[in-house]
Amino acid sequence: MSDPAAGTFVLDGEEVAFLPGQTVMQAALAAGHYVPHLCYHPEFKPHGSCKVCTLKVDGRWVTSCTHPAQPGMQVESRSEEIGEKRRTLVQMLFVEGNHFCPTCEKSGDCKLQAVAYDVGMMTPRFDHFYPDRPVDASHPDILLDFNRCILCELCVRASAEVDGKGVFALSGRGITKHLVVNSESGRLADTDIALTDKALDVCPVGVILRKRVGFAVPIGARRYDREPAADQALRDAPRPLDRQPKGAE
Repeated sequence: MSDPAAGTFVLDGEEVAFLPGQTVMQAALAAGHYVPHLCYHPEFKPHGSCKVCTLKVDGRWVTSCTHPAQPGMQVESRSEEIGEKRRTLVQMLFVEGNHFCPTCEKSGDCKLQAVAYDVGMMTPRFDHFYPDRPVDASHPDILLDFNRCILCELCVRASAEVDGKGVFALSGRGITKHLVVNSESGRLADTDIALTDKALDVCPVGVILRKRVGFAVPIGARRYDREPAADQALRDAPRPLDRQPKGAE
């Protein structure tokens, strides 16, 4: 038997029930309402780094992945104003790194690309930064392309909290903030990372890549080619047994 609902709030005119401890994002996804996001992952405590899930609660801007659900809230997620804010955030992420989808091995499997489609991004709009961060190909099985990092911290948290290794970290502040490898040399080859580590599978873009398997799945048959980000997020959202989507076991 599932936990009783702690209350309800109104999301874009529809009533949404939530459980004790749920955030606006978690409750919305569990109820079948997609909120675009990048750094949120259902297996980790949300921390609101990318801001793409920003919406309005009682007229105030909040990140839905960190804002606790409360009874009676009026939540606005799908207005033209909010959509434009999200597009701007995604556009800035594209130009702050080197995200050239037609030539990227992650194309079709990239969540940044999929969310850009979802929010209606048609152009990068801003001038590209073209960062020059050296690629780390020192490991025999894993390649790191730091130029694509969006600072979501998911690999940092997965390596520390799940793998128990702490292979990755973020260094610097503001515009100088960047992903680093936690080894004396700074090289991935000098860590104990393994192909089975959780950290390899949580990166939403093309930073962490397995070698010698590039394009094994052809473009057009990849994850987000088969199903858009919204549908996958709703399917993967944790929910009580009595609130499973139709057709779920």
